[in-house]
Amino acid sequence: MSSANPEIGKKVRTGGFDSNVHDQGASAPGQPPVLFVHGSGPGVSAWANWRLVLPRLATQRRVVAPDMLGFGYTDRPQPADQSGVYTMDAWVQQAVDLLDALDIAQADLVGNSFGGALSLALAIRHPQRVRRLVLMGSVGVRFPITPGLDAVWGYTPSFENMRGIMDVFAHDRRLVNDELAKLRYEASIRPGFQESFGAMFPAPRQRWVDALASPEAAIRALPHSTLVIHGRDDQVIPMSTSLTLAQWIPDAQLHLFGRCGHWTQIEHTERFVRLVGDFLAEADAAASATP
Repeated sequence: MSSANPEIGKKVRTGGFDSNVHDQGASAPGQPPVLFVHGSGPGVSAWANWRLVLPRLATQRRVVAPDMLGFGYTDRPQPADQSGVYTMDAWVQQAVDLLDALDIAQADLVGNSFGGALSLALAIRHPQRVRRLVLMGSVGVRFPITPGLDAVWGYTPSFENMRGIMDVFAHDRRLVNDELAKLRYEASIRPGFQESFGAMFPAPRQRWVDALASPEAAIRALPHSTLVIHGRDDQVIPMSTSLTLAQWIPDAQLHLFGRCGHWTQIEHTERFVRLVGDFLAEADAAASATP
């Protein structure tokens, strides 16, 4: 890992391009690694999204967190149709190629927001590659786009705009300061970052919410044990999406965090780590008890 920039992990060849991947910890025999999939904010990366969570869970098991196509330090190949817009098909294929490249037959998935929609789609399309599923502030069902999400996807680079978006993400304003906003603004204007982000969710943006949704019948048929997590005060993704997912997925449990916005893993880090760790440990125990 680069000592100069903690957002840069290792390069892993995924299909025809290199993905930037953080790979930490070690799993016990029979214990699958955890694949963490980040959200879709401006200047986002796997490290920015999961930096507080990865070191803690890496003491329990192997954790893998890639920058998805169009984000962070993963290569930005031109989509086949030259539109500049990546699709769910491309993101799911990248995730599968990453698992293959790392020789991971099956993983637990933890998806945040946009990453929840991707994790849901991956579990539906490749069910054998997934053991358990964690969906946090997840997209993946249809809902009327919120002003908060419209502002996030419509971001144009300036410190003031980034400061405003930070206020939308977090319920506790003490987590948001000018230093953090400056860091995220500078991340958003690195070469290639805003160009790919600006092309990803152009207005009108309701169509991208719909494009990230999986079919209801497919969600209802999911066989995976699923933990659904949401911040009650989320201004970006409405709590109703998680209520719907918890109702549709047969083997689901729902945990709501009060006094929490869209950054559950940042606003309630210790609780989030314990909740996810215990949920995955249940599967470990069940697997070891099976003759």
